[in-house]
Amino acid sequence: MGVVYHAHYLVWCEIGRTDFLRALGRTYAELERDGVFLAVTEAHVRYLASAHYDEEIRIETWIERVQSRAVTFGYEISRVSPAPETRLAVATTTLVALDSQGAPVRLPPDVLQALRDASTPAP
Repeated sequence: MGVVYHAHYLVWCEIGRTDFLRALGRTYAELERDGVFLAVTEAHVRYLASAHYDEEIRIETWIERVQSRAVTFGYEISRVSPAPETRLAVATTTLVALDSQGAPVRLPPDVLQALRDASTPAP
């Protein structure tokens, strides 16, 4: 059919938030080495148009909400090529910080502050 399978949009969200965290100065791998694991507790995707194979897409990622143990990311997935640019989906995921035993823990202070700073709109 040439249409991208719907579950791939959640993979694209994961790529978006992984890159977002890396841009803030921490990687998932570093968090896990520090004993903090981020688990998805909720995901919502609203599909607006179909993506097709071999199209170039863009994932815009932002912070919608930050709490001491959880963070909600927002996403907009768009086709950028071939033209015209088209919004394909909007999504949110909520992740909770867990220790190696699966118990909720606070986000590390530097990560929590970086996420809060990133969620503050620019003046």
